[in-house]
Amino acid sequence: MRLLHTMLRVGDMERSVAFYTEVLGMTLLRRKDYPEGKFTLAFVGYGDEAHNSVIELTHNWGVESYELGTGYGHIALEVEDVYKACEDIRSRGGKITREPGPMMHGTSILAFVEDPDGYKIELLSPKRAD
Repeated sequence: MRLLHTMLRVGDMERSVAFYTEVLGMTLLRRKDYPEGKFTLAFVGYGDEAHNSVIELTHNWGVESYELGTGYGHIALEVEDVYKACEDIRSRGGKITREPGPMMHGTSILAFVEDPDGYKIELLSPKRAD
């Protein structure tokens, strides 16, 4: 078994694809409209789906926003330098919601970014101790 993808419902597909590709540097792997079902799917990631886990963005036509609820936590991305990644993301218009630094009650360096729909994305250094 392997993890294929994580699906996020998005209110504006263009805005979300732009965030994940232009701000986080992912690649748009594929995209398809389903007119009879009135939805669009787009898959983004850092590598092909055959060898990497990716994110599936789902836009249900006519729905502009979703309640995130209390069950969702975050997606985590490993970055070489959390401080530099935050600078780069901020310069490309991304929203940093937790500035880079050591985790509370730990030593791993992390930060949090928020996508256009409010989903949290954790940035973690490869040198994690916690």
